[in-house]
Amino acid sequence: MFKSTVERFHNKWKSYRHRFVPWVVLNLSRNEKTLRKVTERCKDKLVPDEEVSRSLLGLFRALLTTHGAQTHAGPAGPDDTVRGHEAMLQTLGFCIDRKPSSLAFAGTGVFVTSGFVPKGVTVAMYPGTVYQAYEPILLQSIRNPFVFRCIDGILIDGNDKGLSKMVFRSCSGRDRMGPFLTSDTSWLTSGPLNPLAVGQYVNNCSNERPANVCYQEYDVPQKFPLELRQYLPNVNYSQDSHRPLRCVVLVSLRDITAGEELFSNYYTIVH
Repeated sequence: MFKSTVERFHNKWKSYRHRFVPWVVLNLSRNEKTLRKVTERCKDKLVPDEEVSRSLLGLFRALLTTHGAQTHAGPAGPDDTVRGHEAMLQTLGFCIDRKPSSLAFAGTGVFVTSGFVPKGVTVAMYPGTVYQAYEPILLQSIRNPFVFRCIDGILIDGNDKGLSKMVFRSCSGRDRMGPFLTSDTSWLTSGPLNPLAVGQYVNNCSNERPANVCYQEYDVPQKFPLELRQYLPNVNYSQDSHRPLRCVVLVSLRDITAGEELFSNYYTIVH
């Protein structure tokens, strides 16, 4: 029994360690490609904000046509999921989805399931509750490998279970405009309406599996159409109309073909 307990802990640690910043820092020297990427951090965004907005708006408009305005929170049905992926393929030229990772002990991963991803486009979004550096997240962060830290200290909790799930649903319900949602809660389920909202399941790169996507900060512009905000998988922890909503998108570092798994560098963010 003791041996099985140790093995379970060891397997969980293998999956979690790449998001544990002290471990990453101590092991950078063992991963030359990771070290090079951190040392040569990009000064400019790989994809301009205008291009990110254009991609999101194109997909969201297609989803709105497909699903209609959402007046309640809930998972997408099987037909909604299929239509969502069809809209993604039509507007972006590719589809992504969650599947068992090709890495041992990595659990779930994200794959390009059809189409073709060219270099320098938005591939996925990192969903979750957005916390400013001074806001409380201690309880939500316990045993939570999905807390993402931006360069300026803003945190995004991408956990779709437990307390994190409850917090996101509460904040989303608080911020709705009349009967209409201003954020997407369906990413908390197995059937997200926005098929991009699976970025928290992208696994870490290695020397053998170099990164093909990179995290990039993106603040939603004030002029972002209200009727399309229902597909944004992020919400601020505190209600503040003067602060733009921080999102993190994953952008392609090279061409990616159907069947490939997405790999990022957990320690590299383009500001």
